[in-house]
Amino acid sequence: MKPQPQGHVMDNPYHPDDIKPDSMLGNKARSPSQYQDGDNMSYSQKEALKQLPEASSWPKFSGRGEYEHMEHIDYIDGLFMDVPSIPDYWITARLNTEFKCHASIWYTEMKEIHGRRNWPWWKSQIIQKYSNGTWI
Repeated sequence: MKPQPQGHVMDNPYHPDDIKPDSMLGNKARSPSQYQDGDNMSYSQKEALKQLPEASSWPKFSGRGEYEHMEHIDYIDGLFMDVPSIPDYWITARLNTEFKCHASIWYTEMKEIHGRRNWPWWKSQIIQKYSNGTWI
């Protein structure tokens, strides 16, 4: 059996904390369309990746607008509804590209303090940080 390369989605799902993004392994990050058939992905994982929009087309989040945080949350929740087979870590691994300005600094600090977390955790943190009293 051929050893599995670290940093790629595997047929045997590992805990998200065990999977390192390509960028952490010194490799340039790849878009879903750049995955090769030889990468150890199941057919359903390949199909799920095809259904995801390119990360560059996702709306950016600055944390400035009154409702921007809810629009961002609704977008990501929509991805999970549209592609129910998508693993959580495929979304959370892309969060760093979605935050800009003050929100990017906040996200970086939170990730340094708390490490990798799932989408429900990030969603609650975004709501806690960027909601006013009427949202909570």
